[in-house]
Amino acid sequence: MNRNARDIAAAAGGDLMHELGADGVLRVTINRAAKRNALSRPLLTALGELFESYRDAASLKVAVLTGAGDKNFAAGGDLRDLARIRTVAGAEEMCANSKAALETMRWFPLPVVAALNGDAIGGGSELAMACDFRVAASHAHIGFIQPKLNITTAWGGAADLFSRVGPGRALDILCRARTYDSAEARELGLVDTVAAAGETLAQAVARFIAPYLQQVPQVLRTYKALVTAHRKGMGRAELDKLESRTG
Repeated sequence: MNRNARDIAAAAGGDLMHELGADGVLRVTINRAAKRNALSRPLLTALGELFESYRDAASLKVAVLTGAGDKNFAAGGDLRDLARIRTVAGAEEMCANSKAALETMRWFPLPVVAALNGDAIGGGSELAMACDFRVAASHAHIGFIQPKLNITTAWGGAADLFSRVGPGRALDILCRARTYDSAEARELGLVDTVAAAGETLAQAVARFIAPYLQQVPQVLRTYKALVTAHRKGMGRAELDKLESRTG
């Protein structure tokens, strides 16, 4: 690890929890349930640094990101924190730093699963879409509601949505600015699976990642590297070379 993950989490003041289990799963929890797991600038910075610190963990196979409690995965940006931004330059800096934090999850060298324990709204939906997969509790909702605040996505969420569901469907989702329940989200391609009746979110996540945990880390790293390269626009010839070099 490049930095001490424990120190990074401690600097977040208890708002971020993490554990790398013996099963090879990194479990990260946004621990601000009383504040709807709102994403403050310091929290986003710490989140990005935490993921960065685990990039080279040899035993790691899958990362799972969730929120504390059962109401909110992340309710978007922390409005009290954002209210402190008074200038255009400050807003641009916030967007750049937040995008950089989400980039660490987007380009993390192993699969990242967002476990939607509750609603992913606004910036929270962007955080969820920055992950490779989304597993939702049956009561969870997801919504790109930014237009209701007279703003647009600002952390890369629109581009992620284009690649996940296609530009036409993404445009419709963005312009409608509504929230979708877990069943609707699954149908639209916003989430990959939903906890079944009588199944907890933890059980649904375990079911989803079970096949991944049967693989050695290098196989998972190779496939994630290929997907990342494709998402960044690498052509077929270059992908073939990458596959041969890393396989």
